[in-house]
Amino acid sequence: MATAAKNDVAIELPELKIGMMEVTLIGDAPLIVHAWSTKAKRQMLDKQTKGAKEAKDPKADFDASMYRLADGGHGFPSVAFKTCAVTAATSVAGITKIAARQAFYVAGEDADVKGAFEGSVSRVNLVRIEGGPPQIREDLVRVGMGTADLRYRAEYVHWHARILVKYNQNVLSEAQILNLLNTGGFAVGIGEWRPERDGDYGRFHVATEADLARLEAAARPRAA
Repeated sequence: MATAAKNDVAIELPELKIGMMEVTLIGDAPLIVHAWSTKAKRQMLDKQTKGAKEAKDPKADFDASMYRLADGGHGFPSVAFKTCAVTAATSVAGITKIAARQAFYVAGEDADVKGAFEGSVSRVNLVRIEGGPPQIREDLVRVGMGTADLRYRAEYVHWHARILVKYNQNVLSEAQILNLLNTGGFAVGIGEWRPERDGDYGRFHVATEADLARLEAAARPRAA
């Protein structure tokens, strides 16, 4: 309780009720990732400082496109899952994007990413991507004034993720958040070429009981 200094009127703050839940998301389409690699950032810095352009290395570009956790595991920015759900609020009755943006966030694992300048780093919060290692994907893209270029990125064909959601129970319920995530997974997606960007990749759904049973059964031999 806080007290005003001039008129000595008591101000009561409503209790902030924070809920937590773990949600498993099942990929319905391959996830294409394209992290800002150290090489790409260095090329941007070199361009600004008149440095030389590096030759293309498909294997290095593929490796650099992935987000890696401290233990070597694969990840994807946790904020992307929140952004996906918030964007989906336009398709869910009774929830505004502003309310959704302020009501919850997705917590992951912190990881440091090397910067372009020697010794510099940036920290990113990642959700662990499970389901096996990615394959190298080659795409022909148009850049600048229609110039063609080849891009090499990581593609997770079969994937799932377990996210930890912290939310304000005074604003959104557990069911509403699950609805936002499920709708976002279908209509918005994450990663490159997602539905939001006129693509069909990066789609997912909230796991059903059957999905969870399948994942548990698949994990038993490895655990044994």
